[in-house]
Amino acid sequence: MSVNIIGEAVWVLGIIAWYVIRYPFERRGKRVPVVSSRRSLSEGVALAAALAGLAIVPGFYVATGIPRAADHPLPLWAVVIGAALFCLAMWVFRRTHKQLGRNWSITLEIRQKHELICAGPYAYVRHPMYTSFLLMGLAQAFLLPNWVAGMAGIVGFAVLFFLRVDKEERMMLDVFGPQYRAYMDRTKRIIPYLY
Repeated sequence: MSVNIIGEAVWVLGIIAWYVIRYPFERRGKRVPVVSSRRSLSEGVALAAALAGLAIVPGFYVATGIPRAADHPLPLWAVVIGAALFCLAMWVFRRTHKQLGRNWSITLEIRQKHELICAGPYAYVRHPMYTSFLLMGLAQAFLLPNWVAGMAGIVGFAVLFFLRVDKEERMMLDVFGPQYRAYMDRTKRIIPYLY
């Protein structure tokens, strides 16, 4: 079995794990009434970019090998690093969903009885879900031997993050006020102790 196939297989297993983790929370979330929604066109664009970069473009590459012109050699060490990053991403992703519980939403929404979560991964960063997407994008770059498919995850994450994070923080400030401001003062956005 070639290193390329191993890298692609690890990526596919990671995407399956992502869906298996997300699905039950998505189902439960639909049962909790929404009190306030900040859905917008830019949020739709951000979500579409993340989905395209982290699933559609790389999935198309894994299924078809297109665009072959952007292929590059894939060393075994890159697959090992990519697999470790994807495992870490899924661990953070799972812990984040578990910590949010009924507060979780795919869009910018405040649910009934919404609480400010400051424990678990939220004790270190305000947006650990974005942290997991960043780790997924980095893992994808190491696992897929193609400049377009490999880097698409980082691009998709960047579009999602930069179009959405400020709006999300404004929403949280509007709802939780000084409590969220104090939380912002003691935590970083997505990388513990750095940013």
